[in-house]
Amino acid sequence: MHSLELTVNGRSYQTTVTLKTTLLEVLRDKLFITSPKVGCNSGDCGTCSVLIDDKLVRSCITNALSTQGKEITTVEGLSKPGHLHPLQEAFHEKYGAQCGFCTPGMILAAKALLDENPKPSRKDVREALSGNLCRCAGYGKIVDSVMAAAEQMGQAKN
Repeated sequence: MHSLELTVNGRSYQTTVTLKTTLLEVLRDKLFITSPKVGCNSGDCGTCSVLIDDKLVRSCITNALSTQGKEITTVEGLSKPGHLHPLQEAFHEKYGAQCGFCTPGMILAAKALLDENPKPSRKDVREALSGNLCRCAGYGKIVDSVMAAAEQMGQAKN
């Protein structure tokens, strides 16, 4: 067993892991943070996506020990008490969540996009979300949600 210290959503944690433990296993099974979902376990579906130092990664194929000392953000870390992040709000308002299984990964992929490109085109959004599978096939509402959040976030900066 190896000691692991990591920060998730601004909170420090310490746990022990094996050399083969994935970040997804740590988040769900040790820290009980369940927004990253177990989907394919091969990095193909995007449902386990998290941000590590603001970079989008698949937690199911990320070795937990490689996150030592890094800042991990899950969808829970986007909101502030009493206030949803504009992406969370837009997914609610525009019905982008649907069944909700893919939503955390979609929102984090969208956040990574908007951090780099605050005024994306619909094509940019579709491309940024292309690694995330929606089992409901509701991509139109998801893209609408991201575009609405981008607009809201742009207005908030003015």
